[in-house]
Amino acid sequence: MLEFIIFLFGLSIGSFLNVCIYRLPQNQSVIFPASHCTMCGERLKALDLIPLISYLLLQGHCRYCGAKFTRRYPLVELLTACLFVYCLKVFGVSLLLLKALILTSFLIVITYIDFDHQLILDKVLIWLAGTGVIINLILDDIAVLDMLLAGAVGGGLFLAVALVSRGGMGGGDIKFVAALGLWLGLKATLLTILLAFIAGGIGGIIMLICKMKKRKDYIPFGPFISFGAFVSLVYGTIIINWYITEYL
Repeated sequence: MLEFIIFLFGLSIGSFLNVCIYRLPQNQSVIFPASHCTMCGERLKALDLIPLISYLLLQGHCRYCGAKFTRRYPLVELLTACLFVYCLKVFGVSLLLLKALILTSFLIVITYIDFDHQLILDKVLIWLAGTGVIINLILDDIAVLDMLLAGAVGGGLFLAVALVSRGGMGGGDIKFVAALGLWLGLKATLLTILLAFIAGGIGGIIMLICKMKKRKDYIPFGPFISFGAFVSLVYGTIIINWYITEYL
């Protein structure tokens, strides 16, 4: 029953994340105006805004003008709901669950905006960094020195990569990793970076093979950082302890 409640909650949050993904790159408020069809401008009513259900009932079209909605909307809602339930399985009912759900929401927004626009917005990163500090102070989960060190080391490593590669890493990626350091601490941030580069290498090869990208095309790295951060959030302690036991 609790899983079902979290699933429904995730669908609702996913609906809001869709608004953030669409509006934030256009410097629009995520609150005003109310949800509306981007084609005809008609304000959507409550029956049009039921997460996932409305999309299925309307077969992905606007009730008023018939314009086709992107499949991204239900996918983001479903992804958010599934990840929320997964976090519940891992953390149980706890304050750590709240931390996981908030960070997961940020990661989804950053991932899709970077994928669409090759841009990681400063205004999102400011909220990400500030929220991370506040939550860790409340939970007493990560020491302040660990947070600051993680942000400095993570951002510094990506800055070094950007300088060596002469622009191969964007400024948004650097600030993204620095902000994640405030959430994860030093060890988990280093793990995030390692996983991001592994996932980025594999993902880049797959995109080239599937001809989704050409060799000289820019491949946004934010989604791979998000992947690394989520895995570190959920399994970081297990992975780090295993590595220390096996190799140190």
